[in-house]
Amino acid sequence: MNSKDVNNKSIVSPVIADIRSGMKRGKVVSVHDAIRVIRDGDTVAIDGFVGYSPEELLCALEDRFLKTGEPKNLTLIFAAGIGDSKEKGINRLAHEGMIKRLIAGHWGLIPKMQKLALAGKIEAYNFPQGVITHLFRDIAGHAPRTITHVGLGTFVDPRLSAGKVNAVTKEDLVELIHFDDKEYLAYKTMPIHVALLRGTTADMDGNITMEKEPLTLEMLPIAMAAKNSGGFVIVQVERIADRHALNPRQVKIPGILVDCVIVAKPENHWQTYGTSYNPAFSGEFKIPTATVEPLPMDERKIIARRAAFELRPNMVVNLGIGMPEGVASVANEEGIFDYLTLTAEAGSIGGIPSGGINFGTATNMDCLLDMHQQFDFYDGGGLDLACLGLAQMDSHGNVNVSKFGPKLAGCGGFIDITQTAKKIVFGGTFTAGASELAIADGKLKINKDGGSKKIIKDVEQITFSGKTAQQGDQQIYYVTERCVFKLTPEGVELIEIAPGVDLEKEVLAQMDFKPIIKNLRLMDERIFKPAPMGLKDDLLSIPINERLTYDPANNIFYVNFEGLAVKSRSDIEAIRSRVAEICAPLGKRVKTIVNYDNFSIVPELEDEYVKMVQFVVSKYYSDVTRYTTSAFLRMKLGDELKKRNLAPHIFQSKDEAREALEKKQ
Repeated sequence: MNSKDVNNKSIVSPVIADIRSGMKRGKVVSVHDAIRVIRDGDTVAIDGFVGYSPEELLCALEDRFLKTGEPKNLTLIFAAGIGDSKEKGINRLAHEGMIKRLIAGHWGLIPKMQKLALAGKIEAYNFPQGVITHLFRDIAGHAPRTITHVGLGTFVDPRLSAGKVNAVTKEDLVELIHFDDKEYLAYKTMPIHVALLRGTTADMDGNITMEKEPLTLEMLPIAMAAKNSGGFVIVQVERIADRHALNPRQVKIPGILVDCVIVAKPENHWQTYGTSYNPAFSGEFKIPTATVEPLPMDERKIIARRAAFELRPNMVVNLGIGMPEGVASVANEEGIFDYLTLTAEAGSIGGIPSGGINFGTATNMDCLLDMHQQFDFYDGGGLDLACLGLAQMDSHGNVNVSKFGPKLAGCGGFIDITQTAKKIVFGGTFTAGASELAIADGKLKINKDGGSKKIIKDVEQITFSGKTAQQGDQQIYYVTERCVFKLTPEGVELIEIAPGVDLEKEVLAQMDFKPIIKNLRLMDERIFKPAPMGLKDDLLSIPINERLTYDPANNIFYVNFEGLAVKSRSDIEAIRSRVAEICAPLGKRVKTIVNYDNFSIVPELEDEYVKMVQFVVSKYYSDVTRYTTSAFLRMKLGDELKKRNLAPHIFQSKDEAREALEKKQ
């Protein structure tokens, strides 16, 4: 470890001697014995997320340094922010001489470490959170670099600052490379000498389960990284079980990777800094969604409501910390949770993400992934929508959430998420500082603006690159309480303004550049009224042009009528017109699959609707299959089709419909 000869090191504890010599014995030791494996100059990986941390180990490490002056010159690496913005978490280790270098995804909760970094007392890097989770995995596999597109065009790009926080940070840990004429970033891997982790239960051989933990994060990759680097793995737990007592399917970290286990004091093993124990966080039961409190009618709710208008059925959504958390409350208030899947980068899929110091946890989850797995999904484009904070934006569409003068917030997972989500809504107040707003009669009145501008010519640091986004096909919106911008190929366009807001005085005069203005419209008045907006009806009323898509590679025309309600002759004409608009220019007939799940039609329009179907089938379709899970609709619609000599069979699932279509080829 660190190329040091352990035989030349004075070790007072026989337990530590056993650990270093590899002697197989019970691995449960005192926390002070465990911490003694850490030496001067070691690289220590710490797993945690906001208020979830191995607090007992951090307390003991700080205590050892304060009493003995050792260990010195440590390198710390962790993905997510770990702290309470005061004393806990990584803040405990912010002592001059103790830390030489820190590599972190998020800095906002560790002001004491921020102070050391900004004063040039330590070397400091800020890398994307997801990249660091994958770095651990690559260290475990002895890969020389973590290669990814994440970070291009942002401050992490070596053409900007390469993620370096201050002038004393000299070594380049990220470089620009090319494959197949495309740019990528390569992040340098490094040995991990000690891992500080946590779980719920350990047996005497060091097997670790996490049944009461709210998160699993990257515990396993970090343990593997340390072990395969020749380092040591220390895990704090709540309780000890006998050998062979644990269900092997529940073991998250196998004992072969664990060197020391310590039993934490209860006060140092809370689920988060704000919650000692909530079984809903660990998936042990689910809570009624009615217990989620609605937001008060203020600027935060206005922003969350406007962001919610970008939701579509079956979207997979990520909500960032702070202002975007309100979207979950609005979704619950509007009764649309069943049509969405909310996720958090810490690993939750489904349910209700928590906010504040509990951020990262969730209740009523469908699944909990390890954090590196969640970022695998995100990096590949798995997110349909991300709602994230807006601290600063500029004339190029760049967003800064990571650095503001003497304040170092860090990027967290912001870069990973924003470079891959299909649609992004940045949400934040139009100005910074205390403002006074009034909301009445569906209008917004600005009584007093905040003290400083957030919409400026150039952001201080690029956490989101508008230029990089313009090279792809992402949809980018910037939502404030008084107006909405959109990033277009031409630049930043002002597309909406709140009812009651003066364009010149309260928008353009409060920003440092003039946006493109083409077709400015009013924000929906429902946003500014206290009653629920009826978003459920809007959500299920997908525009016809978004329901009909053509796949040229397979010559298949997809018709998504899920949740469609045909209420008028104009609805029928809109369908016929859109089918003709897509299919007529093709000059050939298409194979068609129609989804009729939750489809409805008023009885007096059934005959006219089926006539329209008969027309488009005869003119544009070569083969057509239909499906719905509703037995009643299969029977009803099938009878109407049969009367007009159209294929009457309606399948029960999409797979059945597609299989039937393929058999006709």
